[in-house]
Order: sequence, then C-alpha cells, then structure tokens
Amino acid sequence: MDKNELATEIYKKAHLIGDFLLRSGQKSNEYFDKYLFESDPKILMAIIQEMKLLVPKDTEIIAGLELGGIPLVTALSIETGLNSVFVRKKAKEYGTCKIAEGCEIFDKNICIIEDVVTTGGQIIESVKELRNRGAKIKNVLCVIQRNSDASEILANKNLKLKIVFTMEYIKDIVKKLEKK
Repeated sequence: MDKNELATEIYKKAHLIGDFLLRSGQKSNEYFDKYLFESDPKILMAIIQEMKLLVPKDTEIIAGLELGGIPLVTALSIETGLNSVFVRKKAKEYGTCKIAEGCEIFDKNICIIEDVVTTGGQIIESVKELRNRGAKIKNVLCVIQRNSDASEILANKNLKLKIVFTMEYIKDIVKKLEKK
C-alpha cells in the first residue's frame, strides 16, 4: 500500500464527523479515531512501514504512550527489533509504581511513539516524567498531526516531531480521489 492509499484507508476507517472534545480541551467537528485504524492489522502494518522509515538511527528504545501509542510501539518494536516501553499517564500506585513498563530507560536514547497529536500536551507531560528518570529524549513520531502548531510547541521543549501524515494531507488526498 503506498502512502496515498494508506491515507485514504485511514480516512475511510477512522474519520468521524460529530461533536468531539479533544484532550487539549479544544472542540472539533471531526475526529480521527485511532483505535479504528490501530485495530485493523492491514492498516496498522502499513502505518508501521511508514513509521519505521522515520525512526532516528541513534534510537535505543521506542516508547508508546498510553493507550493509543501501545499498539503502535508494539508493532514497531517487532518490525525494527528495538526494545520498547509502555508509558503510563501516571505511575502506578501499587506494585512497582512505575510510569514506564518494560526495559530500563536510564541514560537511553528514547523515541516517543504517539498516534494523533494536537498540541502535544500528553507528550510533554510524559517526556518530563521520563527525563526525570534519566531518559534522553529528543524525537517524537506520530501517525497524524492534527494541528501544525504541535511541531513548534514540542520544539519549545527540545523535541522534534516527525510525522507520517498531517490531518490536512489525509483530507486533501481523499478530496482529490473523490474528484476523479
């Protein structure tokens, strides 16, 4: 599946119209339901093939943010052979009390894997917690960037956002195909 076909498949599978409250607090009349595209193995593996091309060479560990980043990081780990960690929104209050489950993150170059990014709020919070535990993080990969401001917001936190698609790119591809 080429990149334009993938954009079309994501749109058909996961683009919803309605009234939605985003994590950022913004309201939107459209939404990409990441669980709809992440739960489809054909689409998920096509996404992973695109993401694999974006993983920085110095990456030692890839980290998926709860919950949407977990299927992505799992599949990407299998495809690349990189170890992965699963990052909770907040540390467990029982057992090991960890925020990052999996291998050791201290002094490791970690690339964050996320599904849809609007303002990067959860990324910023998670990166702060991981850096406090000694992780070295400078890169974030996402499937869909909803808002172009996300790159600048993350850059202000010394993070480089690499994307597979912007929301506008996906919508433009679909519009072009509908006109044919």
